[in-house]
Amino acid sequence: MRESVQAEVMMSFLVSEELSFRIPVELCYETCDPYAVRLTFHLPGDAPVTWAFGRELLVDGVGRPCGDGDVHIAPAEPDTFGDVLIRLQVGGDRAVFRSGAAPLVAFLDRTDKLVPLGQEGSLADFDAHLEEALDRILAEEQSAG
Repeated sequence: MRESVQAEVMMSFLVSEELSFRIPVELCYETCDPYAVRLTFHLPGDAPVTWAFGRELLVDGVGRPCGDGDVHIAPAEPDTFGDVLIRLQVGGDRAVFRSGAAPLVAFLDRTDKLVPLGQEGSLADFDAHLEEALDRILAEEQSAG
């Protein structure tokens, strides 16, 4: 059975220090991939763009700066609970989004009610899905090699 938590949050897409605009962002969490959250950004004039990253990264990033590589999440102002900055990077291209912390925390609270943080591995569906994916990858590598 596939269960999920979804929400829509308005975020500011920070183009530069002088220019930003509000966009809808869909947040999604599914038990079939219990370690990840997906954010789908609806930028004007472009196809929606979806990023998936660790749910724990979003949980931690609401309260303190964290993230390595392509995703960095941090409070906009140190030592305050207000807005959160989400920085996404691919190569030299970078996008920064600003969201209120409260809707992110509400979404994360709902995900925690569905699958408590730290108990993701206990989902039988996830283990089966992972094993299936690994078998498929191994079969593809063997047929290619």
